[in-house]
Amino acid sequence: MIVTRRALPRRTFLRGLGTALALPLLDAMIPPMTALAETAAAPGRLRRLGFVYIPMGCDITRWTPPETGKLDRLSPILESLGPVKGDVAVLTNLELRNAYPGTHATSNASFLSAAKAKLTESTDYHLGTTVDQVAARRIGSETPLPSLELAMDLLATVGQCDNGYACVYQNNLSWSSPTTPLPAEAHPRVVFERLFGDGGSAVERQEARKQRASLLDSITDEIARLRKRLGPSDRERVGQYLESLREVERRIQRAEANAKDGALPDLDRPTGVPASYADHARLMFDLQVLALQGDITRVVTFQLARETSGRTYPEIGVPDSHHPLTHHGNDPAKIARMAKINAFHVSLFAGFLQKLKATPEAGGSLLDHSLYLYGSGMGNPNLHDHTNLPILVAGGAAGQMRGGRHIHFAEPTPLANLHLTLLDKVGVHVDSFADSRGQLDELFEPLSI
Repeated sequence: MIVTRRALPRRTFLRGLGTALALPLLDAMIPPMTALAETAAAPGRLRRLGFVYIPMGCDITRWTPPETGKLDRLSPILESLGPVKGDVAVLTNLELRNAYPGTHATSNASFLSAAKAKLTESTDYHLGTTVDQVAARRIGSETPLPSLELAMDLLATVGQCDNGYACVYQNNLSWSSPTTPLPAEAHPRVVFERLFGDGGSAVERQEARKQRASLLDSITDEIARLRKRLGPSDRERVGQYLESLREVERRIQRAEANAKDGALPDLDRPTGVPASYADHARLMFDLQVLALQGDITRVVTFQLARETSGRTYPEIGVPDSHHPLTHHGNDPAKIARMAKINAFHVSLFAGFLQKLKATPEAGGSLLDHSLYLYGSGMGNPNLHDHTNLPILVAGGAAGQMRGGRHIHFAEPTPLANLHLTLLDKVGVHVDSFADSRGQLDELFEPLSI
């Protein structure tokens, strides 16, 4: 049988006023003449790799699942992962040898580089290319943005931050070379416009917002024309994507309105940033969903908070500053409050995973075609050590990863082994990464029950 229907190009954009909106992967984008095996492999070309960093380690006793092997029971900190535990693997006894002598700066710096940070307070800093940027050079070459660097803290400190280490090591997760840190963006409006707008200066962006009430309003005609070319399932998928986009717009606009209406100026929180930490974090996660779904980028890093963060969490009943709590001196009450923060961070990530899982793509979900590493470069924050790190991996890697398990390594194992493994599973094949000693085959082997 010969089919002559032409497929919709994967890089199809809806163009409006200063806007080029990428579309999610649709059935109409799969060539009708594609062989079955080739079609099955297509999602592999769209694998995504993400990294979420939490600062200052955690209470590892409340993090570690009670059994190894099948993940039947979750630990108190990981309890919110219940709806997606089949897509999650918890890995214990991983270490970062190059993060010693044991500082907050090196915890952050080594997490994605597994490299030793040069001890300096000046601009002659030196680290290593991070794993996300190794991936971005390969799988990021086909997307509008090779990678996306996000954070939650709007102000980056300068100078010396931690025991003789320059602040640049704590400010930046991602480095495109040993001497080139990549600044992260924490302002949702700036991220939104980077993904979907036409850029320009702050004044130009403000003027563009006045000209259009909504990104989607400027492409109404193009949306109508596109719908005529799509089948029922694709029309529904596009509709869900556009509604998610509009909802993110609404939330940013509400945050801007609330900021403008406030009686007192807030110099630390620019217009458009939700006042609540949780609302801000969820908005930044939702922007990641849209960026991945629209294939605007395939590589993301997200710093949920900086090392030595003094942030408080009154929304979960923890008014204490986070950093002092981590120097708990084995005080059970302080450890319990620290663990509550740990669990709160995990719950935000769990909500993000559920959205990825609920987003259909290529016979599966967006989560099926992604890999996300969540964790910290510090183990026990009271000791500032870098062993037995809190680490989990979520996603499916286009059917390759086997979730629903707790893997405990008998001997301390380099975190770089995991980085090397994740690179390989998204199609970036390198012989070694930093101090790696090989891949973690256990993560992708079928689980024996």
